Amino acid sequence: MKAVERAKLVRSLRQESRRLRLLVLVIGFFLVTLTFVVLSKPDAPLFNLNGRLSVDEAPRSLLIRQATDADATADPAQRSAAAQDPKPLDDFEDAEANANTKATTKDSEERAHTVRDPQQSGKKEPESRLLGSGGGEGEKKGHRKVTLPTVSNYTIRDAEDGDNAKQQDSRPETENKLEMVAGKSDGSQQQDWDDAEWGSKPLCDFSNFRANVCEMRGNIRIHPNASSVMYMEPASSKRNELWKLKPYPRKGDELCLSKVTELTVKSSKVAPECTKYHNVPVVVFALTGYTGNLFHDFTDALVPLFTTASEFNGEVQFLITDMAIWWTRKYHVVFKKLSNYPLIDFNKDTDVHCVKHAIVGLHAYMEFTIDPSKAPHNYTMVDFNRFMRRTYELPREAVSALGEIPKAKPRLLIISRQRTRMFLNLPEIIAMAEGLGFEVVVEEANVSSDLSQFSKVVNSVDVMMGVHGAGLTNCVFLPHNATLIQIVPWGGIEGVCRIDFGDPAEQMGLRYKQYSIAVHESSLTDQYPLDHEIFKNPLAFHKGFEFIKETFMDKQNVRLDCNRFRPVLLQTLDLLNQ
Repeated sequence: MKAVERAKLVRSLRQESRRLRLLVLVIGFFLVTLTFVVLSKPDAPLFNLNGRLSVDEAPRSLLIRQATDADATADPAQRSAAAQDPKPLDDFEDAEANANTKATTKDSEERAHTVRDPQQSGKKEPESRLLGSGGGEGEKKGHRKVTLPTVSNYTIRDAEDGDNAKQQDSRPETENKLEMVAGKSDGSQQQDWDDAEWGSKPLCDFSNFRANVCEMRGNIRIHPNASSVMYMEPASSKRNELWKLKPYPRKGDELCLSKVTELTVKSSKVAPECTKYHNVPVVVFALTGYTGNLFHDFTDALVPLFTTASEFNGEVQFLITDMAIWWTRKYHVVFKKLSNYPLIDFNKDTDVHCVKHAIVGLHAYMEFTIDPSKAPHNYTMVDFNRFMRRTYELPREAVSALGEIPKAKPRLLIISRQRTRMFLNLPEIIAMAEGLGFEVVVEEANVSSDLSQFSKVVNSVDVMMGVHGAGLTNCVFLPHNATLIQIVPWGGIEGVCRIDFGDPAEQMGLRYKQYSIAVHESSLTDQYPLDHEIFKNPLAFHKGFEFIKETFMDKQNVRLDCNRFRPVLLQTLDLLNQ
C-alpha cells in the first residue's frame, strides 16, 4: 500500500516539475521579448500603434521623467525656449487630474498637436511626428516628448468644444500643424521671429504720443475675467514688468478713455490653466471712446486696425473690449477681410486664451493717417484706400481723364448736412456746378448710412466736396486721383481741417483743394455784428477744442459765394484733364 502511494507521489512531483519548467520558459521568453522591446523602443509599452499616448493616459512618473530629461539634455538655447512654459513639475499631477476629468466630456474632440519651435533651424520633420507621434522638434535623441495639457514652445493642445471650434483653423489636419507664424505671404510665410530677441525686449511701448501698444511673442495667457495679459517667464527669470493700458488710440484724452476697460500686461511665473488655444496671433483692442462718429470710426479704429492686422492676411484673431454689436455689424465686411475668425467679446468671455503672439492696443499715428516709417511693412494710406475699395468691391481704381469716355461728364458729389454746417444755398451751388459741365450728385452721410451702397456712390464720382465734418471721411472710397474739396467754416480752423482731411487725402493719392469761407459766407453774421471780436480775431475764441466746436462748428452754417468759389471748380476741371 505504501509503495502505491509512493508511486503516485512521484508521478505528482514529476508533473509539477514539468509545469514549473514550462512556466519558467514562458516567463523567460516574455522577459527576453520585453527586454528587446524596451531597449529598441523605450516608450513602446506605453504607446499605441500610432506611437502616441494621450496625456490623459500618461503616467505622472513619465511626465516628470521626460521633463527632467529634456532639461538635462537640452542645449542652452533649447532650455531658454523650453522655459517659456513656467508650469512647475508639481503641477503635472494637477494637469493629469484635470485631463482625466475632462476626458469624460470631451473624448475625441480633444486633439494633441505639435508646434514647431521657432528656435529650430528650419529642418522639416516627418509629418507623422508633427501630427502626433509624441515627438517634437525640441526633443533630444533617445527621448520622445509627451504632449502636455499646456502651452510650451513645443506643444499645444486644441481643447475647444464644438461651438468654439469654429473660431479655429478649419484647414485639413495635414495643413494645420499649429505653426505659430506672425503672418503669411502668399500663404506660406515662415516664422521670422527670434524668441530670445523678443524675450529681452520690454513687453510694451509707451513712447507713441497717440497710442500705447504691447506686443509679445512666447508663452502668453490672456485672461479676460481678470482683464490681464500674462507673459510667462521661466523660474530663473528676473524680469518683473507690469503695465496698465487702455487699448484705444486716444492717449491722454481722459474723457474719451473714461469708459474704456483698463488692461494689465505683466510678466509672470504662474498663471491660470489654458482653456482655449490659438494657432494664430491675437490682437486685443477697444471699440468705445468716440466710435459711432464716422470720422472716429476710421481714425480711431479702422485705420489703426488695418495698420496693425493686415500683415497677417486674415490669420489673426480679434479680442474686442467694450464691443458694440451694432458697430461690428456695420463694419462686418472690414472685419471679415482682416480676420478669418469670428470676433470674441472680451468683456463677456470666460476662457483663458493661450497664444504665441499677442498685440494689445493698435498702432496709430496722426489723425486719419499712417506713418510709413513706423507702420509694419511700411503701410501707407494708399494701401488703406486700396484696401477699402477692394473690401467693398468697388469697381473704379482710378479716375479717367476727361474725354477718355465719350459724352461722359465729370461727376461731382456734394455731401449735404442737415443740422450744422449746412449749405444754405444748395440749389444755387448745384446750378453753378452744372453750368461748368459737372453731373451733380447730392447725398447726406450719417452714422446710419448703408456703407455698402454709399461707398458705391462715392466711388462713382470724380470730385467730392463738403463742409468740414465727418461726412468727408467717405473719401476713403474715392478712386485714385479723384479730388476732395473741403469747405472750411469761419473761425481760423484751417490747420485742424488740413490735418483731419487734407493730409490724409493727399496721402491716399487723392487731389485736394481747401476753400476757406469769408465772413459774408458765414451764418455767424446773423448772430453777431460785423465788428464783433469773433470776426476780427477768431483765434481769441480758441479756448480748447470743445469751445471751438461749439462756437464755429455747431452754430455755423455756410452760404457759399458761388462767384468766389467758381475758380476752385475750374481748377478741379483742369486737374481732371491731366
